[in-house]
Amino acid sequence: MNAEIIAIGSELLLGQIANTNGQFISKQLADQGINVYHHSVVGDNKQRLISTIQIAEERSDLLIFTGGLGPTKDDLTKETIAEHLGLPLIENKEAMDFIEGYYEKIQQPMSENNRRQALVFEGAAVLPNNNGMAPGIALQKENKIYILLPGPPKEMKPMFTDFAIPYIQQLRGEEVELILSRVLRFYGIGESTLETKLMDLIEGQTNPTIAPLAGIFEVTLRLTAKCDIEEQGERMIDELEKEIFDRVGQFFYGYDDTTLSYETFDMLQEKELTVSCAESLTGGFFGHELTKQPGAGQVLQGGIICYQNEIKMNQLKIPEKVLDEDGAVSELCAELMAENVRELFKSDYGISFTGVAGPDEMEGKPPGTVYIGIASPQETKVYPLKLAGDRNAVRTRTVNYGLFYLLKQLVG
Repeated sequence: MNAEIIAIGSELLLGQIANTNGQFISKQLADQGINVYHHSVVGDNKQRLISTIQIAEERSDLLIFTGGLGPTKDDLTKETIAEHLGLPLIENKEAMDFIEGYYEKIQQPMSENNRRQALVFEGAAVLPNNNGMAPGIALQKENKIYILLPGPPKEMKPMFTDFAIPYIQQLRGEEVELILSRVLRFYGIGESTLETKLMDLIEGQTNPTIAPLAGIFEVTLRLTAKCDIEEQGERMIDELEKEIFDRVGQFFYGYDDTTLSYETFDMLQEKELTVSCAESLTGGFFGHELTKQPGAGQVLQGGIICYQNEIKMNQLKIPEKVLDEDGAVSELCAELMAENVRELFKSDYGISFTGVAGPDEMEGKPPGTVYIGIASPQETKVYPLKLAGDRNAVRTRTVNYGLFYLLKQLVG
């Protein structure tokens, strides 16, 4: 079965809101073994919507619509599809009772246009809306399945999983092919380099498949397997993952929707270890990333923002000689900052960031020159970096590298 998702709303085309519904529905359909080959977005225009539907009917078996079920004049999804399919619209009593009850509860008069939300296709299945007013609609006509869902995600998501998915499963009977996906996340390697190292696997892929995806300063691989039973698909992905790890495993840091800050925090928490930070060019960004996680007080002992050399000398006890001869942007300064902040806060690990964010040179060093120091109970390591990008990009990538290097030390 091939599906197509059609989002209706001029606000989507204007960029006023993001179409997160399409992403959610695609993931749910993939879990059901249903292919999604096309996404469409169309504004609140009757003729353009009809044209979009006609194109979708030529290439897809399942058409899923989101948005345009509200009470206002520009909510024209139901009326347009009903006209296109030659179906009358009738009032659904359960939906109308709910809408009237809502206005009675808030003691407000109900405007007449709210009745439009209770209209459904004659002969269609009604999908209850337990989080809003407009019900969804599901209909099979001439070997095509049409599903209409509300636009607000808080209404659409539970309606789709609780009612639309069972409706689709009932129509399909036993015809189910599972599609399993796993996302691998990598840091410290570019998309082109990663692809080059895996080129033979990518070019020879059949089942499972490999899809490289560029993220913000990181790279992900989506591994997808089609299978009859879940255990078979998991085994296929496991075997491909092992082959990938043999080549680029040193850059891997986590699965699916995770982040570097979460993985690093989670590992510190799991090992019952603490960290403190001395931040120059990053200005507290590392501490901010860790404190985004609930329970950050268990792992982050404290930190110092030490932009000025006086702070480095007075608070972190960096010798003036080091700052004069080696410079604040130096391997030795990063080493001492990490060791001394660890001692100051009595943490298991100390991490330091010093460098040139730009746009100007500093101490004769170009923008993007960075040193990250990590002091552990066993040793201190300093990681020199040459980073590209504007000031904010350099700072963001510096913190990400710090999280990555700390995570790798924790994992061992």
